[in-house]
Amino acid sequence: MKCPLPLPFKPAAAALVLLLAASSLPAQDWAKARLEASPRHHEYVHLKHGSRTVEAFVVYPEVKSKAPVVILIHEIFGLTDWAKEMADELAAQGFLVVAPDLLSGLGPKGGGSGEFPSQDAAVKAVSGLDPQVVTADLDAAADYGKHLPAANGKIATVGFCWGGGQSFAFATHRKDLSAAFVFYGPGPADVSQITAPVYGFYAGNDARIGATLPATIAAMQAAQKKFDPVTYDGAGHGFMRAGEDPANPLPANKTAREQALSRLIKLLAAM
Repeated sequence: MKCPLPLPFKPAAAALVLLLAASSLPAQDWAKARLEASPRHHEYVHLKHGSRTVEAFVVYPEVKSKAPVVILIHEIFGLTDWAKEMADELAAQGFLVVAPDLLSGLGPKGGGSGEFPSQDAAVKAVSGLDPQVVTADLDAAADYGKHLPAANGKIATVGFCWGGGQSFAFATHRKDLSAAFVFYGPGPADVSQITAPVYGFYAGNDARIGATLPATIAAMQAAQKKFDPVTYDGAGHGFMRAGEDPANPLPANKTAREQALSRLIKLLAAM
């Protein structure tokens, strides 16, 4: 269950990847069931900027004190049940999570991710998003989260797959981030404007993203920016989702997920 390449694709290989993605990512009933069993408060909010309205899924932690805010950036598949279940899992650790649906208003009936008839259609829509609109959507989510009464003023981005690349890119724009967390996503071309520390989580068996990592490390070092990447041997791209999928038999994905989640929680708590 790997995230396919953003469009445009390289024909034969990409067609196969999309076919596999569509067939291996059904309703994610296991993620939906876990989400429905959660005791935490979930709500959908509408965030407006300019003429655009973005729907976001918000999960509150069960804590007494004010909490750091995590802006969760979904995979190339859109705001799926897994992305929402991941948001709930982070809230269980004491963080206030805002997960914007970056496909808001782009569905066949004017809705968001849930309206697309197939994963293929959602992938194409995410791949075609305007980067400036994505940045504005994430700004709206960050502004909303930061000013919630339950928030302590600290914000971080956590992105997966396509969203990992967006988390890295957003760090070049947003100066009040406490940290950016990048799960198997590429780095931006220009890192000179980054002010927050960036933490990377990469799969050992991920040739496409792994091939970009040396250049990203070099660019961050040259710009004197903090970048702390960790690669999990034996894991494949998308291990945070695959590692908890009951149908995925690869132990390395499960191990990588457990180790990466533990690291993420410690780093978020230390902000």
